[in-house]
Amino acid sequence: MDLGIRGRSALVTGAGRGIGRQICLTLAEEGVRVVVNDLFEDRAEEVAGEISRAGGDAIGASADVTDSEAVNGMVTRVADQFGSVDILVNNAGIPAISARDAVPATGGFFAGSGPEQWQRTMGLITYGVLNCSRAVIEGMSERCWGRIINIISDAGRVGEPRLVAYSMAKAGVIGFSKALAKELGRSGVTVNCVSPATTETEATAAWLAAQGEQIMRQYPLAKGLNRLGKPSDIANAVAFLSSDRAEWITGQVLSVNGGYSMPD
Repeated sequence: MDLGIRGRSALVTGAGRGIGRQICLTLAEEGVRVVVNDLFEDRAEEVAGEISRAGGDAIGASADVTDSEAVNGMVTRVADQFGSVDILVNNAGIPAISARDAVPATGGFFAGSGPEQWQRTMGLITYGVLNCSRAVIEGMSERCWGRIINIISDAGRVGEPRLVAYSMAKAGVIGFSKALAKELGRSGVTVNCVSPATTETEATAAWLAAQGEQIMRQYPLAKGLNRLGKPSDIANAVAFLSSDRAEWITGQVLSVNGGYSMPD
């Protein structure tokens, strides 16, 4: 199936490893020119190099997405090299496992948390999305084509104990996405969310090694497939929503979660 995005350009945030890295690799396989963003320059360059060695077109772009000036500067540099940002994937965020373990003395429950944890969680998840989206929407609207895909979490759809602030932040991104989709639809720009649950990445490796068997019981598909979610599961959904095949889909949340939760 031709997704119709060969030659487009994509900016993927938080892409130095895990889900973000795989999104970059998958888009590059579809012929997309990829900007690999990460807070850590070496990670961004490593993924960009991996794509280039495989015959793709990619550059690394280190920037703190919570800093609007840094984001604007990054988008300007991208425009100089690629001409535009056609696809934005807001992937940067705090892994759920990290958010939960931020207050280990109380088991991660909300009563033991405080402003320091809230600000870190809300800042990266919400302001990263706001800053990056604001930096690209004018260009997308002028070209009457654009895709914004926000990586959220089922915690934002159904809520999760010990992830209260995290659930709030992700739920906010859902509301933002739906509202922005209504604003930008008249310009041919779509805005959607992809919602993973537990995914096997570097950030979750130790946790899954200790509790993987117990966690797998919560996923209807896990027993049948003998696995939990993989970064490629999320990346494939992102590639589809980035494509011309998905041009009539906007303001939606696609859960890629092995059946962990099934919200309406």
